[in-house]
Amino acid sequence: MKSNADIFDFFKKEIVFFISLILAIFSCFFVKPSIEYLNYINWDTIILLFVIMVVVEVLKNLAIFEILVRKLLKRISNARLLVLALVFICFFSSIFITNDVSLIIFVPFAILALKKVNRTDLIILTVCLQTIAANVGCMVLPIGAPHNIVLYTVSGIGFLSFLFLLMPYIAVSVIFMAVIIFFIKSEPVQLPKINKIEVDKDNFIKRVFFGVDYYLLLTFIALFILIGNLERISFFTMFFKSFILGNEVICGIIASQFISNVPAAMLLTGFSSNYEAIVIGINIGGFGTLIASMANLISYKLLVDECEEFKTKYLIVFTVLNLSLLFILFGVYLINKGIF
Repeated sequence: MKSNADIFDFFKKEIVFFISLILAIFSCFFVKPSIEYLNYINWDTIILLFVIMVVVEVLKNLAIFEILVRKLLKRISNARLLVLALVFICFFSSIFITNDVSLIIFVPFAILALKKVNRTDLIILTVCLQTIAANVGCMVLPIGAPHNIVLYTVSGIGFLSFLFLLMPYIAVSVIFMAVIIFFIKSEPVQLPKINKIEVDKDNFIKRVFFGVDYYLLLTFIALFILIGNLERISFFTMFFKSFILGNEVICGIIASQFISNVPAAMLLTGFSSNYEAIVIGINIGGFGTLIASMANLISYKLLVDECEEFKTKYLIVFTVLNLSLLFILFGVYLINKGIF
């Protein structure tokens, strides 16, 4: 039987799911219950997300990513190159395995590598940049993050069109990270021998399917029901449309800062069909506060688990870097719109 502490820890871990579920249930009191609830759910999004998570779990359990990274790190000779490799590993991997999974795999590895070479002074900056890199890399393909999977399936925007739409923001973000890394001194480092990776093939299928984040899928279902119900309540329809229509980018940025970009994406697509503006606003909105993206919270938790003494300084550095990039990317949007 679970203790109160265990239940509280579980609630904290899955707080987004519980809040989404409570709001979805609460919204049902204002809309007549019907089979219509099932029609709210975008099953294409749910199925696509499930398939991606299964594939990622297969690759993770085969240790494919760690093997590739360790081969790369054997070629590293100085601190600047080490941080560069650790950061851009997150960028490239998040293109294919989502930003959340990329950070789950590579943030602990980065902390371990920096501790091994006695460069704990670089842990905070590296993890901050890894988080930014994962949130940038997930813009490249629609499968890079849950919010982009939602936007891709709902909007009908083409695969390449999705990429070209976000390319200016990706390019500027990459330059932003590269400039910061350039100021790290290129002092020599030597990576010690790390234990050989052993792949556990026992109960492989079971571990793959048990590793899937089913609470994320349930969170999506709860959010679909919540947004569907809000669309049927005339007060909320008029209220949200009055703010969202014509202001999708700004609304996407602001909403993400307070409710995270996944719920924000689902909220905006429920009240506006200006999908290109929503895609831009939601992806820019992933930068800023710690809760602007689930990936931000994941890397923070991973850092605190390994180096709790860094948590306050990390929050300061993280917020400064993310807000700086957020304002820069919003400036890029204004330039693209011809406002500047």
